[in-house]
Amino acid sequence: MVRNDPDGAFHDFVVAEGPVLYRLALLLSADQAAAHDLLQTTMLRAWKAWSRVSTADDQGAYVRRILVNAARSGWRRRWRHESPAGSVAAPTSEGDGYQRVEDREQLVGMLRRLPARQRAVVVLRYLCDLEDKAIADMLGCSETTVRSQISRALTKLRITYPDPVPPAPRPESPQERS
Repeated sequence: MVRNDPDGAFHDFVVAEGPVLYRLALLLSADQAAAHDLLQTTMLRAWKAWSRVSTADDQGAYVRRILVNAARSGWRRRWRHESPAGSVAAPTSEGDGYQRVEDREQLVGMLRRLPARQRAVVVLRYLCDLEDKAIADMLGCSETTVRSQISRALTKLRITYPDPVPPAPRPESPQERS
C-alpha cells in the first residue's frame, strides 16, 4: 500500500469516479490530450489533498471543484483564438449507432466553440446536473452570472445551430375541423 493511501481509498475513488471526471474534463477542454492533462492535474491535486478530500461529505463534488478550478486556471494562461467551425453535416433519418456517434461529435464540437465560461456552466448544468448555487460556488461567481452565462450560451447555440428537426404539427381540435 501507498503511504498516503494505506487502505486503498484513493485508488477506489479513482476507479469509481475517474470515467465521470474524464468526461467532464473532455467537455471543459479543447481536445482529448488537454482532457488527459487536466484529469492528471486534478488527480495529482486530489492526491496531495487526500486527507481533506477523504473527509469531505461529497468527495466527487470536492474533486470536481478541483477539476473546474484547474480548467479555469488553464483558461487564464492559454491564449485563446478563434478556430474555423467547419461544416455541419445534415442529420440523417437512420437511427443507427454511427448517427449517434456523429451527433455526439457534433454536440461536443458545438460546446468547444462556446467561450470557456459558457461551456463550463452548460456542462456543469446539463452533464453534472448541478444547481445554480453549486455552479456559482465552483466557478466563484454569483448565481445571476451563472444564469446569464447559460442563457447566452443557449442563445448562441440556437442561433448558430438552429433546430434541424421542425416541431411536430399540432393536432387539430374538433372545433378547428368545422
